[in-house]
Parts: sequence; C-alpha cells; structure tokens
Amino acid sequence: MMTLDEARRLLHEWVANPALRHHMECVAACMGAYAERVEPAESARWMLAGLLHDLDWERHPTAAEHPRVAVAFLRGHGVDDGVLHAILAHAPYTGTPRDTPMARHLFAVDELAGFIVACGKVRPDGVATLEPSSVRKKLKNLAFAAAVSREDIATGIAEIGVAEDEHLARCIEAIRRVEA
Repeated sequence: MMTLDEARRLLHEWVANPALRHHMECVAACMGAYAERVEPAESARWMLAGLLHDLDWERHPTAAEHPRVAVAFLRGHGVDDGVLHAILAHAPYTGTPRDTPMARHLFAVDELAGFIVACGKVRPDGVATLEPSSVRKKLKNLAFAAAVSREDIATGIAEIGVAEDEHLARCIEAIRRVEA
C-alpha cells in the first residue's frame, strides 16, 4: 500500500496550487477523523483516499477525465482497489456507486471541507472558534461560496447517517488540526 508520505510526495508532483493541496489535506484529515469512528484499523487507507481524491483536478478538470486519470495512474502505484473505488465514487458523474463506508464518507466530506475552509477565511481567527451553527448559517447564504453544492453536502450527510451538527463539528475539528 502507498504510504501517506509517498502520497504527499505525489501530491506535490501533480498539484501546484497551494489552495488545492490544502483542500486535499483537509479532506484527508476529515477522512481520518471518520475512520477513527467507523473503521479505526483502516485510518491510513481512508486518509489516503482523501489525500489523493483530487490528484488530477489541476491537470484534468473535466468530467471526462477527473478522477479517472488519477485512478488509472494510482492503480499501478500501490493504491488498493477500495481506495480507488472511493476516489471514483466521490465524483457522481462517474456512475461509480457509493456502496462502501469509505466512498460514502469521502463524498460527504469533500464539498464540506472546502466550505468550512471558506467560512474560516472570513473570520478573524479562521476556524479556531468556528462552530457548526456558523457553518449552517453560511450554508443558507447561497451567495457565499456559491460554487459549493449544498445539495451534495446534504446528500453526503444523509448517506453517512449522522446528524448535521455532528458532521459539521467532526469536520471542523479535523480541519483545525490541519490549520494548526
């Protein structure tokens, strides 16, 4: 299996944009937080899925290519089928079912992680004191971080079967650790 250190080296080879790298680290942190709850022995694999899920986005941002290009590359570089399946499933247009806990959670944290980071950018202390209620309020403001799919966030929460505040709190806390 590819290690997280190897994945980070690969991420730096493929992704130049610091904001995209940060997003991928935040998604990995959220996945790690959920793995502790759902499949503790699989934490590294779950984080790997989060870290690599957008590996090809900068080079291949079209629905015809992302995340298929990365998955084809990763298949020959020590990444197991379960992680690859989750990466494919995080993009609904691939038609890959979110039929594993890892796949459902990757989908559930991806858009939300970006939204939480956006919430932090408009606060003087970033995410340090961000609470779920503030995120919920921003979610209602459709002009804020307009590119983030509220529908995907709601679908993800429903698919993993947790309360909205619990999901928001777990992801906020994970992202705090990245930002610290």
